[in-house]
Amino acid sequence: MPREEKYDSIFKALGDSRRREILDLLKQRARTTGELCEQFRQLDRCTVMQHVSVLERADLIVVKREGRLRWNYLNPLPIKELHDRWIGSYADGAVDLLARMKREIEDS
Repeated sequence: MPREEKYDSIFKALGDSRRREILDLLKQRARTTGELCEQFRQLDRCTVMQHVSVLERADLIVVKREGRLRWNYLNPLPIKELHDRWIGSYADGAVDLLARMKREIEDS
């Protein structure tokens, strides 16, 4: 998948609050699809699976099958790529500024 298409799929996936909530849950620990469905009782299983599929296509989650269970794991690498592209240089500048300030305080 071309890079810009990949970014489009990531932003689309992150654009829905329920999908972000799924990622928050997976940040805590891997969960089965059944466990995810239990967290969203207001949604039917098919809707939860559609959200999981969007996250999987965006490579934000990795799915491993274990018998009848489908385990979902967070994949933070695509988010890190977005961070590196748009935020990383600003963060580097802030760290440099703090280092300069520290030196100036110590030198005075």
